[in-house]
Amino acid sequence: MCALLPPPLFSFFFSLLWALPIAAGRTGDGGACLSACTCAGDLLDCSALRWKRVRGEIPAWVAHLDLSRNKLQLIDAIVFAKLRHLNELKLNNNELDSVPDLGPCSSNITVLNLANNRISKVLLEQLQPFQSLEILDLSNNNVAELRATSFPALPLKFLFMNSNRISSLEPGCFSNLSATLQVLKLNRNRLSSIPAKIFQLPNLQHLELNRNRVKRVDGLAFHGLHSLKSLKMQRNGIGKLMDGAFWGLSNMETLQLEHNNLTEVSKGWLYGLLMLQQLQLSHNAIARIRPDAWEFCQKLSELDLASNHLTRLEESSFSGLSVLDRLDISDNRVSFIADGAFRGLSHLQTLDLRNNDISWTIEDMNGPFSALDHLRQLFLQGNQIRSITKKSFSGLDTLMHLDLSNNAIMSIQVNAFSQMKQLEELHLNTSSLLCDCQLKWLPPWVAERRFAPFINASCAHPQVLKGRSVFAVDLDDFVCDDFPKPQITVQPETQSALRGSNVTFVCSAASSSDSPMTFAWKKDNEGLSDAEVHNEAHLRARGADVTEYTTVLHLRQVDFASEGKYQCVISNHFGSSYSNKAKLTVNMLPTFTKMPMDLTIRAGATARLECAATGHPAPQIAWQKDGGTDFPAARERRMHVMPEDDVFFIVDVTPEDIGVYSCTAQNVAGAISANATLTVLETPSFLRPLVDRTVARGETAVLQCIAGGSPPPRLNWTKDGGPLLLTERHFFAAGNQLLIIVDSAEADAGKYTCEMSNPLGTERGNVRLGVLPGPNCESGPNGAAVEEDGWTTVGIVIIAVVCCVVGTSLVWVVIIYHTRRRNEDCSVTNTDETNLPADIPSYLSSQGTLAERQDAYVPSENGSSHQFMASSVGGFYSTQKDMNGLCHLDTGSEVDMEAAIDPLLYHYQGAFGSLLRRGNVYSADSSEAFRSCVAEPGPACLDSYGGSLTHPRKEGHRPRRSSLQGPAELRSCEGCPADADCPPGTAFMGTFGKAAWRPQADAYPAPGPAGALRAVTLLENPYTAVDADSEHEGDGVRSLARDSEAELGCDVYEQPFDGERTGAYRCGAVST
Repeated sequence: MCALLPPPLFSFFFSLLWALPIAAGRTGDGGACLSACTCAGDLLDCSALRWKRVRGEIPAWVAHLDLSRNKLQLIDAIVFAKLRHLNELKLNNNELDSVPDLGPCSSNITVLNLANNRISKVLLEQLQPFQSLEILDLSNNNVAELRATSFPALPLKFLFMNSNRISSLEPGCFSNLSATLQVLKLNRNRLSSIPAKIFQLPNLQHLELNRNRVKRVDGLAFHGLHSLKSLKMQRNGIGKLMDGAFWGLSNMETLQLEHNNLTEVSKGWLYGLLMLQQLQLSHNAIARIRPDAWEFCQKLSELDLASNHLTRLEESSFSGLSVLDRLDISDNRVSFIADGAFRGLSHLQTLDLRNNDISWTIEDMNGPFSALDHLRQLFLQGNQIRSITKKSFSGLDTLMHLDLSNNAIMSIQVNAFSQMKQLEELHLNTSSLLCDCQLKWLPPWVAERRFAPFINASCAHPQVLKGRSVFAVDLDDFVCDDFPKPQITVQPETQSALRGSNVTFVCSAASSSDSPMTFAWKKDNEGLSDAEVHNEAHLRARGADVTEYTTVLHLRQVDFASEGKYQCVISNHFGSSYSNKAKLTVNMLPTFTKMPMDLTIRAGATARLECAATGHPAPQIAWQKDGGTDFPAARERRMHVMPEDDVFFIVDVTPEDIGVYSCTAQNVAGAISANATLTVLETPSFLRPLVDRTVARGETAVLQCIAGGSPPPRLNWTKDGGPLLLTERHFFAAGNQLLIIVDSAEADAGKYTCEMSNPLGTERGNVRLGVLPGPNCESGPNGAAVEEDGWTTVGIVIIAVVCCVVGTSLVWVVIIYHTRRRNEDCSVTNTDETNLPADIPSYLSSQGTLAERQDAYVPSENGSSHQFMASSVGGFYSTQKDMNGLCHLDTGSEVDMEAAIDPLLYHYQGAFGSLLRRGNVYSADSSEAFRSCVAEPGPACLDSYGGSLTHPRKEGHRPRRSSLQGPAELRSCEGCPADADCPPGTAFMGTFGKAAWRPQADAYPAPGPAGALRAVTLLENPYTAVDADSEHEGDGVRSLARDSEAELGCDVYEQPFDGERTGAYRCGAVST
């Protein structure tokens, strides 16, 4: 008999039989069992006796007393006076209006059930005697509030207060129970809000708040429940869960929120649920799952989203749930599943998608479930699936249970289920199958896999097989005589368009059935409900049974939102056909939203250039410097690009960073660029240390002051703290960075100060020049001649001045006449190489030739006025002594002077000899022709030994034709014989120690009649003295570019003299 009883009933009878002798024994010791009650061991059951008061004396041995389901309104403490062993008392379903007083036995009671009474208040003094109470049930009473003084400090572990009228919880109402309380149930009350931190119960593990009136849960509402494992809040009507609503529940494993009004799942209210394993969200109004919703719930193993309003499953809907085991999305409105929506759910075993609308997912997508490597069960009932392709279930190698029931499936491709090697159950019921040759494989396969008990399938076409089970049709009857299902014949094409233009997609299909055809267009796998579509149908050929259908989609004024993949779906009663997906790309040229601006900053600061652009697709931003990608700042790791801020930084800028920076924005539609100039300001500084010089008397001294700074500083030289008095022996070069003193004398010795300044500051440096006395070159027979030559020179100069004044009118007549008559071109080409001294940087050559005339800015002695000192560089030098030669002192300074007076750096265009070698007198054949200009000086009409003039004179010069152009036309000025030329070799010219330079005749071919002319450098007033009233002030150098088609001759210019000897002939314009 015992073997026939179930385990629970068997245990009950065994306990009852075992308790009988114990009860009999205690009857003798402590009293007999009450006549109306039932005794079992230490249990006395007096329930359901309709007692209004306790009748009789309760035996002292009772430990469990059941007085439930009576009509007790009052408990007499005397009745319980002897119950020293009582630890459980059931008084539920009575008419008590307060917690009864049980006398001394109260301290032993651990379980007290007062449910379904009329208790309206929970008072501290009534519960105070129950010092051993662990379980208290006050459910189904009339308690309306819980105050801070409701519960004394009791070892309570379970508190049940379901189905009361509690509408408010006073802060601290559970504080006295915080040390022991583990389970709290407040279901079916009237709570409308949960105050923050109301539950300060660190040991509570289970909390139930079902069927209350909570509409909103604020942040930190459950803070303090560090040990909570389970929280139930079903059927509250919760519509809003604020961020951090469950913050502090880091150990919670189960959260049940079914039957509420939640509309979305976001990480804000899930924040902090790091150990959550089960989340029940069924029967809500959830329509959206935010992309990062599961960031803090990555240990979730079960997710229930059934019966919600989900319409889309995005690619990020379940990202992060790598350990999810069961996912229920049944009874939603899902019609779109993105590619990769289930990616990452590698441990999912059960997926429930029943009663949705994902037919296109199964019919058209390529392996929508392929990421579910461990899926065992897949439920797809009621999804309006009409066809199953070979790729519908690709990747489900471990699937064991597939349910496709309640779908009107019309076609199943060959081997559509072949990849599911472990499939054990296939549920399918349909009466719409197209039983043609493509379905011939199904009956044998079903029989082989023994799935027939789970499948109910019958034919709908052809008409002769309609209604017959596919398993009852002979295999020879599965034939293809027509194609009632539409077949795509024209696919839509991928296109690119400009924003604002119109786009058209065309799609065609053919069918042999006269079943009504429906057309639909999808964009990114979603149907277009309000699209402009034009449909038409026509017979493919006359007399044929095949009808061709064409649908045209018109997109007007496309915008960026129009981009996507477009697909047409053509359907009839026998199924749907899906076209290829045609991509539409909308482009727009980039436009700048931020443009770089010109910037001027100091050296060492940070340059900030902004550049941003919009376009479609988003343009790429690139930077260039001076048209290239060579950034000095990048090489030195001083360049930083901030893509997020559209900012380009150069830290610790240097003059190397100066340039034009170009920002280019480019996309497939085109490119635009904007430029900004970066200017770096730098205080003046010495690029090379100033070096003292010592030269021998008569040598050339070169003092260097190599300046740096931005803008380039202006240089000023002073001597011995005073102004530098310039003579014909002083020259400046390279923007005053070189001070050249020719024929040094003892008076030139001293301290020279180079002062450089720009708007940012001034810098000074000193260099000392020493002049050593040389041998007495004037001793001997030439000494007296030198002294005599001085007086002779003075006389000759005076005569020359008078001669030139008288001949001024004649000179101008000759100039005008000669200018009009000249028909030949004149050009001068200098091809000599530029040689700089070894201690002069080569880059200085870009700042001007050494022969350029420089103006020295010299402050006056009193400091109240300033004057400009004009140097008297002429491009060549004459002797200052006799014609027999110069004194040559070999002290090494020739190197400096040779480079300083290089013929290419001077404006003189003829050949040079050496001025530092004795007896260097040019002969008549020492010059070579320069196209149509003579390289040798013409007659100057004054003695070459003349000294300084007290008054400036103007000397007219005539051009001389070279031997390449025929006989030279010789004319003389006043004071010279009319039939004779001045001696051709009366001047010393050269490069101070350099061998005579001779141009090659064949290297300078005579220009043609219309030969192109080069720019010609002209000296104006190069010999103007400091105190002379020159007609023009300035640099003394002018470059004139002539049109190649203009007729230009060798003109005459006027040149004042103030102590210089012979001037070089030039081809140029008349000085004005």
